[in-house]
Amino acid sequence: MRYFSFFLFFLMLTSCEYFNVKKTSSEAILKEELQTFNWNDVDVYPSFSLCDYSITKQERQVCFQHTLTTHINDYLQKEIIVVSQDINDTLMLEFKVSKTGTLSLLKSKIDSLTINEIPNIQNLLNKSLDSLPKIYPALKRGQQVTTAFNLPIIIHVD
Repeated sequence: MRYFSFFLFFLMLTSCEYFNVKKTSSEAILKEELQTFNWNDVDVYPSFSLCDYSITKQERQVCFQHTLTTHINDYLQKEIIVVSQDINDTLMLEFKVSKTGTLSLLKSKIDSLTINEIPNIQNLLNKSLDSLPKIYPALKRGQQVTTAFNLPIIIHVD
């Protein structure tokens, strides 16, 4: 019996090691979490209310870009633009949607011929953004985030 109680006592002393819980700080958990997810991708793309029917992330992105392109093209077609030679150009526009849903034009890559023929093209592009419907910002892990994206716009003037 003495050996049994000695063995039981020894077992209790050594088995306490199995009950040690490793403590981790909240900073360590946050640091690990921040390293694991992709900052360049969002969970939900920015959208218009017209795009609420879109189920997947890709459909939502396509709907948003199509609505924005259509709106800009419609605005430019309503303007009276007089040119001395035909223009067939693709403008590369860089946009930013803030976390409050504000769309702003950051950069535009426009051919010099287009700028010479339509000197106020930059102003027209900015004005076309004034009458956009409400934009819902992108979401990343349930939080509204600022996103940037490029969008090609085709300009064809005869």
